[in-house]
Amino acid sequence: MTAAPKPADTASPTTDVSTFKSLDPATGEVVATFAVHTEDEVNDTVRRAQVAAQYWAGLGEPARRSRLAAWRSHLVERTDELAALIHVENGKPLDDAVVEVSIAVAHLDWASQHARKILGRRRVLPGVLAPNHTATVEYLPFGVVGVIGPWNYPVHTPMGSICYALAAGNAVVFKPSEFTSAVGTWLVDSFAEVVAEQPVFQVVTGFGATGAALCTSGVDKLAFTGSARTGKRVMAACAETLTPCVIEGGGKDAMIVAADADVDLAAAQAVWGAMFNGGQTCAGVERVYVEAPIYEDFLARVRVHAAELTVGESAGSDYGAITMPGQVDIIAAHIDDALVRGGRALVGGRESVRAPFIEPVVLVDVPRDSVAVTEETFGPTMVIDRVADLDEAVEQANSGRYGLGASVFSRHRGDDIAGRLKAGMVSINSVLTYASVPGLPWGGSGNSGFGRIHGADGLREFARSRAVTRQRFPIPLKLATFGRSDKAIDQLKHIVRLRWGRSVNRVGVDRSSTERDVTRTP
Repeated sequence: MTAAPKPADTASPTTDVSTFKSLDPATGEVVATFAVHTEDEVNDTVRRAQVAAQYWAGLGEPARRSRLAAWRSHLVERTDELAALIHVENGKPLDDAVVEVSIAVAHLDWASQHARKILGRRRVLPGVLAPNHTATVEYLPFGVVGVIGPWNYPVHTPMGSICYALAAGNAVVFKPSEFTSAVGTWLVDSFAEVVAEQPVFQVVTGFGATGAALCTSGVDKLAFTGSARTGKRVMAACAETLTPCVIEGGGKDAMIVAADADVDLAAAQAVWGAMFNGGQTCAGVERVYVEAPIYEDFLARVRVHAAELTVGESAGSDYGAITMPGQVDIIAAHIDDALVRGGRALVGGRESVRAPFIEPVVLVDVPRDSVAVTEETFGPTMVIDRVADLDEAVEQANSGRYGLGASVFSRHRGDDIAGRLKAGMVSINSVLTYASVPGLPWGGSGNSGFGRIHGADGLREFARSRAVTRQRFPIPLKLATFGRSDKAIDQLKHIVRLRWGRSVNRVGVDRSSTERDVTRTP
């Protein structure tokens, strides 16, 4: 991964390349100054983490759970402080920042409370070929997990990897976005106030080169959230050392509105899903496919809901500034392409772009090969498309290169439609609800990446499985030996024929040919 070009206003105008300044996106005022950590400094940080990882794993699950609970309480007590920092450095309204912290706290609690059950040793039936053995599976920490986080949700998104990695027994080295390094550093400092014995959770700051150094630093696994383009660079860097990684590369999420939907609910949720956080949400609503019979009614209601939104830095604004200055140009280019190619603005238009703020933009009649439809816009825009039926809606929703989240609005066919979507997560008659349920996995496919965070899958993502068998007593049938007899092979063939040779001659499953896992913590 190479360092991305640095926008002029993301760093100090000084010639000192060893530091950079984080800025308030709404005012341009300096929030804090941070070091640009070099490859050697990143390597040193990981070496310290390797020692800390032994300490953290050695504590055992109950002690880790206790310390993570203390951190959770610490975060709850300081929610207002952290939310204020998010507001200043990221630009989102204070209320949205409080919601973000609260969801992160819920995930931290879930991960710490469920780690023992999900990752604890469990027994499985050894089967007919090893009847004299016990068989168990256990899940062990990787060691050190590197996390490269985004700027749009600087607490919730990286914590989806950080707290699950910590709960699984790993140490963590966190590289926050250069746009939200103050928030990332705050998280690390708050953890150190609870766990002061070893640097179990550390931070490195800088630009793309710092993230690239983390990929090749000797971490045992790396979790990345960002663009698909950068995710590919992360994968290439990790491949140099065969470092496993989990990639969340963004989305171009679709909403389907069926003819039997609650139209006003769907319209209100579409506007919220597209516009909240200034549209800077990887699983936000960017495309909406509406069945023809309710299309005009839906547009009218969207226009009403969108017109009620207020944008700005003041208290009470529905969303704030675009965090990354360079993103404004991308959003403007997508709007321009849609309009130049025959689309029209139902709400707003090109004049809505007033950096660093962008008013809501709702586009219709946009060609389906426009970048506003095919590429991640990551701004307060939405493209609404009329479809003849649900088959066409599903086809269009699945037509892109991304496969992260989706939403479906229908009174009677929600489950059926959701089951046909290639998205990794789907909300029915709501938007993004799956993000607030800690027990559900989060992740996608295609350009949205691979691997899962959150839930049981997220805990196992940060642990490596180990299978163990133990002989309890000897048996006459000896196969794992060069001295095995012809009689032993005959006995084996007889056992296999009895156990698996019968065909299924009735509807259902031949239970004689299946095994049941015994999943329990001894």
